[in-house]
Amino acid sequence: MPTPSSLRPAVTRPKAHAARTAEPRPDRQQAILLAAEKLFALNGYHAVTIRQIADEAGVPLALVSYYYGPKHSLFHAIFEHWNSTIQERMDGLALAKTSPPEDRLMRIIEAFVLPVIRLRASAEGEYYALLVARELYSATPETDRVLRDYFDPLAHAFIDALHAALPPATRSQVAWCYQFALGALLLHLSDNRIDRLSLGECRQGDPAATAQLLRFIAGGFRAALPNPAP
Repeated sequence: MPTPSSLRPAVTRPKAHAARTAEPRPDRQQAILLAAEKLFALNGYHAVTIRQIADEAGVPLALVSYYYGPKHSLFHAIFEHWNSTIQERMDGLALAKTSPPEDRLMRIIEAFVLPVIRLRASAEGEYYALLVARELYSATPETDRVLRDYFDPLAHAFIDALHAALPPATRSQVAWCYQFALGALLLHLSDNRIDRLSLGECRQGDPAATAQLLRFIAGGFRAALPNPAP
């Protein structure tokens, strides 16, 4: 005959893994941003689809549009996320402008170059730096918007500082030299042809070449612009 205790309903105890369901889920919004950054950097903006970004991030396709809207808004969001790197260069420029006149040109160039080199060499910023170097200067409405919103103010600030540090050059002469210097920096970051041209002795974006790059840019400014009056 059944005892009273055997008539009680069985108590189902939670399994050991149940507690893990309360752990926070990964930040899917951040995963989408990082996936887009990587794919845009490696393949170019126009070659990447929203579905590819969703697959790379491991999220449902609809979630990409839910968080960021159309693809061009997601592209813009990447640069908004990394806006602190522009501010770092602006802060370095402010310090460079207070350096002694004989050192000022090199300090300004360092403020322009060094944060980008560090970013390219870091695990966190590798794809962003590559994206800027490879994709941003293609002539598309998406890149033009990013340039105007984020990088044109930076460029004007550096050109103005260089103009003040390099009399009697005109601002237009300095602007040309800034453009030449920018080209050298971007090519250093993005072009792996140096591996072949150096017969395997050099590698793309090598931080060990930074001092040589700085001297090259500074020498270019000094050689290309009018000499100060004695």
